Amino acid sequence: MNFLVIGSGAREHIIAQKLFDSGVNVFSVITNRNPGLIKLSREFLFVNTYKANVQKIVDFSLSKYIDCVVIGPEDPLALGFSDSFLSKGIPVVGPTKLLAQIETSKGFTRDLLVRNEIYVSPRYERFNSINGVEDFIKDLSDEYVVKYDGLMGGKGVKVSGEHLMSTQEAISYCNQLIDLGGSFIVEEKLLGEEFSLMSFCDGKTVHHMPAVQDHKRAYDGDVGPNTGGMGCYTDSNHSLPFLTDNELNQAREINERVSAALLKEYNEGYKGILYGGFMATRDGVKLIEYNARFGDPEAMNLLTLLDSDFASVCMSMANGSLVDVKFKNEASVCKYVVPKGYGSNPANDATLIVNDSYKEHSDLYYAAVNVNDSGDITTTSSRAAAIVSTGHDIGIAESRCESGLSYISGNNIFVRHDIAKPHLIDKRIQNMESIR
Repeated sequence: MNFLVIGSGAREHIIAQKLFDSGVNVFSVITNRNPGLIKLSREFLFVNTYKANVQKIVDFSLSKYIDCVVIGPEDPLALGFSDSFLSKGIPVVGPTKLLAQIETSKGFTRDLLVRNEIYVSPRYERFNSINGVEDFIKDLSDEYVVKYDGLMGGKGVKVSGEHLMSTQEAISYCNQLIDLGGSFIVEEKLLGEEFSLMSFCDGKTVHHMPAVQDHKRAYDGDVGPNTGGMGCYTDSNHSLPFLTDNELNQAREINERVSAALLKEYNEGYKGILYGGFMATRDGVKLIEYNARFGDPEAMNLLTLLDSDFASVCMSMANGSLVDVKFKNEASVCKYVVPKGYGSNPANDATLIVNDSYKEHSDLYYAAVNVNDSGDITTTSSRAAAIVSTGHDIGIAESRCESGLSYISGNNIFVRHDIAKPHLIDKRIQNMESIR
């Protein structure tokens, strides 16, 4: 069988690796010359942008007799790539443009939950002008979050006390969003611990993956600018040390109810990865936001632990007949190698040197890097490579991840080393104990 992977980061590298391990032929569409993807691909199509090349990509898939497409990033979903492939009879792992609004429109998701009596949202209001914003912020006692109602590459959310230090700063940011031509949401700031729960969906059936905690802050101790994700971990029981069984079950139920609500309202099954970003709070599990695809770096943790044939999972998901899915009872830890200054002012001259001895401890997946004709790897201003390891518990997995990282060197590179360290996990546990 022939599978097409769209995207060129570490998430897509591991997707391609798992498909390759399933024994299928991998083809890819890439926007940077990821050496891992190129090595795994029978053929690849390089494009500068997705938007201007939809027809070219569809024609490529038809010429290669693609049996199933797996879409990695959010932009192709927002552009309706799934619709284009489906119109040609090609199964897709990834929702249509209509249902991808679960990610591309914060308001779409909040309103869907309200209509279906899924009461897991913070207090919120939608705005397309500045009228009423200041009053609502005051009503929330200055504990609020402002979210752009669309895609901004992970940079559309600003939190009071972290990014917005006064009401005037909030109003200024809201005016910036209005100038972009979009609406926005102001919602109550939640207190607790964030975690992610992703589920495989075939339109009706939902199979859950292990819960994961991502680390967005750039530096040790949860400080510094927000990033696309510096790394994450999951435990061997498929939960997290600070979560109760009840909280995990709440998140699973929310994903199941949202999948069912989409089918009921739109008479169209959600086929792909339903990624819930949740907060465990004093009042139970609340939804922060949904994504319509695998998270990055979470995909490295989850697919490393997958104990089922990934090609079969993808094909059955896309065809509406999802097979049973199994995961190893192990912990996993992932840490990203990034350019110094990533998240604010990243170095554009970072170098990456990989000693293959890392393979004794970890797996490596390339992200926003390029390989030239000489085989040299050059970095960009975004994440360079993800190192992921497993173990019987988080401590073993974290130690192996650090051992793997010791074989990665270069100039102007940085790793957030405290991810999954005992003291940071204890901090999460103590925080939830004080909140509950």
